[in-house]
Order: sequence, then C-alpha cells, then structure tokens
Amino acid sequence: MSAYVRSATVRFGDTVALDGVSVNVPSGQIVAVVGGDGAGKSTLLRTLAREVALDAGTMSAPDKSDLGLLPAGPGSWAALTVRQNLEFVAGIYGRSGSDATARIDEMIARAGLTGAADRTASALSGGMRRKLAAAMAMIHRPSLLLLDEPSTGVDPVSRIDLWRMISEAAADGAAVLMSTTYLDEAERAGYLVVLERGRILAQGSYDDVHRGFTGTITRTADPVRPEWSWRRGHERHEYWPPGATPTNSSTVDPDLEDIVIALSLRRMLSTETGVSEVAP
Repeated sequence: MSAYVRSATVRFGDTVALDGVSVNVPSGQIVAVVGGDGAGKSTLLRTLAREVALDAGTMSAPDKSDLGLLPAGPGSWAALTVRQNLEFVAGIYGRSGSDATARIDEMIARAGLTGAADRTASALSGGMRRKLAAAMAMIHRPSLLLLDEPSTGVDPVSRIDLWRMISEAAADGAAVLMSTTYLDEAERAGYLVVLERGRILAQGSYDDVHRGFTGTITRTADPVRPEWSWRRGHERHEYWPPGATPTNSSTVDPDLEDIVIALSLRRMLSTETGVSEVAP
C-alpha cells in the first residue's frame, strides 16, 4: 500500500514545520528525505505515522497496525533481551505461535544479532541496538515503513547491515520513507526529497535532481562571495546562480552534497534579500 501527503502544512505555534509539502511513497520503493536540523523531516514522518495532525492539506497512510516506525531514539526496551523485544512487539501486532517465532528468528538473522539474541538491549553496542530497533519496526511486515535517521551515529558495518534490511523490506513490497543525514545513502534511494525550513527544495530520482540543478559550482581557495561558499575537504566550493559569470574557471560536477547546500543557500539568501536569485 502506498502513502502520500498533498499540500501538507503543519504549524507548531508560530513555527511552520511543513509548508505545502507533497510527497508520494509508493509500495516497493525507498524515498529518502534529506535536510538540515529543523527542515521538517521528522514532522513529515510523524504526519504519516498519524502522530501529528495536518493544519492544511491531505494525507493517506495505512492504519497504525500496518505501519512500522523507527523513531530517532533507542527504539527498544533496555531491560529486555533482543528476542524479548521482538516477541513483545510481535505480540502487540497480534503475532504469535510458530509463525511469529520463525519471523523473529528471521529478523534476528537479518540484523546480524544471532549471537546476541539473549543479550539485553542495554548491553548492545549503538549499532547493534539500532539494528534491533529496525527489526522491531519490520517484525510485522508493515506495508509502510517510516525510519527516522536510522543510521545516524552508527558504525560503518552496521550501516551496511541496516541498509540491507531496509532494501529487503522494500523488495518485499513495503513503502519506505526514511530521513537521513548521510547523502551517500540518500543517493541509493529510488526517490529523493530535499527539505529546507518545511519547504521542498527539490525532489525526484538522484538523476532528476542532478539534471534539474541550475547554476554553476566552482572550486576555489579564495571565494569571491564567502556567503555563497562552503568547505569541501581541503578546498572550498562556491555557487554561482544562473546568469552569473564565475570568476573561477575550475568548475565542479556537483554531487548531492553540493546540490543540497547550494539550494539551501539560495533559498536562505534569497529570502533574506527578497529576490529569487542573488548574483554578484
């Protein structure tokens, strides 16, 4: 079952967390939401989880019994073992007997936690506990899977395990919406949504977002306009809006990080100046 929001607006007091956002999450596809702190990523997920009501717009998502949510926190009970955590969640969703036992064994194996099945969650490493939380969100084979920064702060090996689990869930038919701070992960998703201050800056496949990006990015040690530049490794990249003539001829084929930063700067600085583009 697919899910969507249409022209979704959410306000918390004077703060607009989502501002006219429309996103589709089709069955069998991974949609990655990227953006900085306060962009609206968690609010979008919580809206589809039916934890946050819309102030305007429409949404469609499965009942809570048919969705899996991995929150930004630990996502498991510290005093319970790996197996007990999974048994408890399976019971909440009405799973029991041999089928539930088989599914629990399957998810423990998928998470690479076979050797830690009888260890309490409090005794797990951060990466192992995050994989447990993901397995708990997937235990009942939900048709919609909502993952809030599943791999943030997780070691590289566990990140690979988590991504495999997520890919397998989508291959099994789940619609997956995940927020992430890792742009290399976002590039693997079938569809990207770039949020900034509750608004969509860009969306589409990675190729679509890359192809639709306008302007030029150059590499330089001495940016002409520091406010339009950012550090990448040992150098700086500088964004030149459409129509602007770069003074540095060393152009860069932008990756997703360059695109997200440039779009964010363009939105922020154009808002501050009151014009759609800021050129030198």
